[in-house]
Amino acid sequence: SSSQLIVHSALYTITMKFVAAATLALASSASAFAPAPSANRGSALQMSLKEDIANAGKVALAGAAALSIMASPAQALTKSEINSLTYLQVKGTGLANRCPEVVGEDSIKPSSGQKLVDMCIEPKAWAVEEEVGKAGKTEKKFVNSKVMTRQTYTLDGVEGTLEQSGGSIVFKEKEGIDYAATTVQLPGGERVPFLFTVKDLVAKGSGDTFKPGFQMGGDFSVPSYRTGLFLDPKGRGGTTGYDMAVALPGLQSGEEGDDELFKENNKTFDVTTGRIEMEVNKVNKDEQEIGGVFVATQLGDTDMGSKIPKKVLTKGIFYARVE
Repeated sequence: SSSQLIVHSALYTITMKFVAAATLALASSASAFAPAPSANRGSALQMSLKEDIANAGKVALAGAAALSIMASPAQALTKSEINSLTYLQVKGTGLANRCPEVVGEDSIKPSSGQKLVDMCIEPKAWAVEEEVGKAGKTEKKFVNSKVMTRQTYTLDGVEGTLEQSGGSIVFKEKEGIDYAATTVQLPGGERVPFLFTVKDLVAKGSGDTFKPGFQMGGDFSVPSYRTGLFLDPKGRGGTTGYDMAVALPGLQSGEEGDDELFKENNKTFDVTTGRIEMEVNKVNKDEQEIGGVFVATQLGDTDMGSKIPKKVLTKGIFYARVE
């Protein structure tokens, strides 16, 4: 009858709306676990950061669009726009792992005693140095890698002091969320863990004013990926646990019996040195904000001294505010 047709039609309409809403919600939550866009492996890190920023915006804002956040998917959000969002508007969108965008090409001349605060450093591409064979010869070359860590690899809230020294800005990092345990995977499947960080960074600038084209760079400390309390599968640790593998006492007895397992048994907390180079390309004088791109190199995990670390190259964007 006509009444039954109307009821069936209404039920069908409600069902389709529910399916559409569920699909949209699923896409929103999935975007939170999607890895950041990585460069094509054949490009040898010759990527355009501007295009990558646009792609990252599309992924991060896929969920935000479902929450009626009025922003263009191809554009990142500014700091003030991010601050205006509620917890529920950010939750599940991946925006918490993104650095704000800076609009403007002004200039800021900081004075000694001022600080650089709210610094955010967001990696966009990763590469690991490998020995690549070609024509019977081997050479060291950076190979593009895929990030395996979920969206917790961005450094945020980093701050430090600014000084004017010899006509150049010097930035000294002091505190913040300045390290993030990260793992990348090589094309062959090998995974390389490393502690992405800028601890104790001392960066010297190319001038006394933040403006587009301004560059600064310096060395930083890279703590051990594992701490002393970490226990390996055989219960050995740096400051606690067994001194040796208890299942192999005969092999480890005597004067030379421990040679083969010396590095495995004697855990070390290795602190190495990394380097970062940053270039400012956006400055907003009204908000005292700067933004730009960076390239950093550092060593990966040594497994507490038992293996030779690989060199990791990281490339991405950064944001900071002069205070």
